[in-house]
Amino acid sequence: MAASKALEYRGYPLQRKDNLIFLGSMKDKYIVMLQILETKPLEDFMLATKVSVQLQLTDPDIRSRDRIVKKTEKDGVYTALDVGLVWLERALASG
Repeated sequence: MAASKALEYRGYPLQRKDNLIFLGSMKDKYIVMLQILETKPLEDFMLATKVSVQLQLTDPDIRSRDRIVKKTEKDGVYTALDVGLVWLERALASG
């Protein structure tokens, strides 16, 4: 049996747990957390209509509230992922 490959978005690990989506690796200094805040039904599935985006530090010694570097809300998962990806790439490039 072949091992399953982890999900990625433009080269970064992508994980989902319920209404939370994490972009990036905990080994890096920053990750992006997306939280689906609102959904609406579309045929056979629920479509995310409001998504919170947060660029966060991964340092476990910092309180969770203080880990947030940037945050915004977007209309839809793809828009939120694109904003989060830009933030993540810039933050990782700057150190």
